[in-house]
Amino acid sequence: MLVTLITKELKSIILSPKFTGTFAVCTLLIILSVFTGVREYKQSVSRFDAASRLTAQNLQQQTSWGNLQTRAYRAPDPMQIFVSGLEYDIGRWSDVTTGSSAKLKNSIYSDETIYALFRVIDFTFIVQFILTLFAILFTYNAVSGEREDGTLRLVFSNTVSRAQYLMAKCIGSWLGLVVPITIPILLGLLIVLLSGVPLSAGHWLRIALLMGLSLLLFTFFIVLGVFISALTRYSAVSFLSALVVWVLFVLIIPRVGVMSSANLVSVPRTAEIEGRISGFAKQSWQEFYQGFDARMGKEQAETSMGAELSDEMLWEMMQTEDSLRKSVEQEIDRYDLKLREDLRQRKAQQENLAFTLSRLSPASAYQLGAMSLAGTDINVKSRYEEMVNAFRTQFLRFMEQKQLETGDNGRMMMAISISDTASNLAMTGRKKHSLDLSGLPQFTPPAISLSDSLSPAITDFGILALYTILAFMGAFIAFLRYDLR
Repeated sequence: MLVTLITKELKSIILSPKFTGTFAVCTLLIILSVFTGVREYKQSVSRFDAASRLTAQNLQQQTSWGNLQTRAYRAPDPMQIFVSGLEYDIGRWSDVTTGSSAKLKNSIYSDETIYALFRVIDFTFIVQFILTLFAILFTYNAVSGEREDGTLRLVFSNTVSRAQYLMAKCIGSWLGLVVPITIPILLGLLIVLLSGVPLSAGHWLRIALLMGLSLLLFTFFIVLGVFISALTRYSAVSFLSALVVWVLFVLIIPRVGVMSSANLVSVPRTAEIEGRISGFAKQSWQEFYQGFDARMGKEQAETSMGAELSDEMLWEMMQTEDSLRKSVEQEIDRYDLKLREDLRQRKAQQENLAFTLSRLSPASAYQLGAMSLAGTDINVKSRYEEMVNAFRTQFLRFMEQKQLETGDNGRMMMAISISDTASNLAMTGRKKHSLDLSGLPQFTPPAISLSDSLSPAITDFGILALYTILAFMGAFIAFLRYDLR
């Protein structure tokens, strides 16, 4: 009897005009999102390669170890085709200099503001907003609609248990709705393969887990629709109730969670942190230049008294000043890192609270889990900046070592000699020459292992599974008390 009921439900869905419309919309959106994602990924790879070559050429043209600087670029990942996440929101490169710590700059949205306005339609957007709505539209009248048509009493005139009927509704609806999304998904993956996008075995496993997570969210909304239908006696009431619940789960709760965490955990603005760093740096450099003026005044006084400064003494003075300058830079750098680390910890506290509250919504849990699997979650920025800062430390150490070996710190020393008849100004410095860049550290983008991606996503898998079980239990209890008349 269970198979008969499932077949009946499946036939009613397939023969419904809604099925054709759902299949057409899903096919169009999924193929369009994959095609757009592949094109944007290839453009990102092209930009990344061109920028990397330009940076290498600029390094070859440098003539002083003291002024050497470079850039570190964020490499695109094929998973952004399916889950864009924060891929387009954060910066694409960071300067590596002695002046400040690493900070990603220049996001795609800052260049192409039209995408920032309308965002990107990727696979997770389609699942989260389109497919969940279709699941509600197909199941909101699963029970109440048959009661209004009079077929519910006819079904239970046979030897059918309520548990069998409810299971048939859920399974039949699930099978009838999985078909419209399976075919376009397979077509989308075929487009990715034919486009030559480099997907490793790890990428395919991530994609498989993403599909499993998507089906889990889809299953929850199917069961939720049956649950709401079992609570109401009229299809119109069931539809309005299901729509309100969908809006709450998909649109309201995630945003309320983020807003609540912002009010509960205060985090200083980035502009405030930048202002404090800038003020500290300004004060430190003022003290340095005041000391520099005092030291130069002393040297001028000694020169006016007839003392002569040899080239060796001039270079020693220059190295002393350079050492003092580096001390100031290191002090500013330590203050910078301290403030940013405190900011990072407070942001992490706020983010954890926001995620906890927003996970009251299954749609939010799905989005967070999908971004974790794809590596485009909120931690992608901190991962890159930590790696760039580690690279910056190696880069600066290499520069200091070369400066000590060559005596080239990129600065010149002025020597002033004063006599009774004339005053002379002399400038000394190292001759410019091409640099030997062998052994120069290279930036390595952070690699995210599958276990690192799966660990936070397991929580979201568990949350969606729990919500699905609770929805089915609620539907079963509600239908046990349902009046079939």
